[in-house]
Amino acid sequence: MATIKIKQIKSKIGYPVDQKRTLTALGLHKISQVVEVEDNPSIRGMIRKVHHLVTVID
Repeated sequence: MATIKIKQIKSKIGYPVDQKRTLTALGLHKISQVVEVEDNPSIRGMIRKVHHLVTVID
């Protein structure tokens, strides 16, 4: 299965609880942290929900 790397670029402080939980579910806890996750539709939906807080690394 393909994987993608996600990097948190902005703090979750001041954002709704559901967005904070989405970052945690992606495995992100700190700014500049990078995680590698499977590329599937559910992960893509999570990324879309917090697209203003993360970036996808090639």
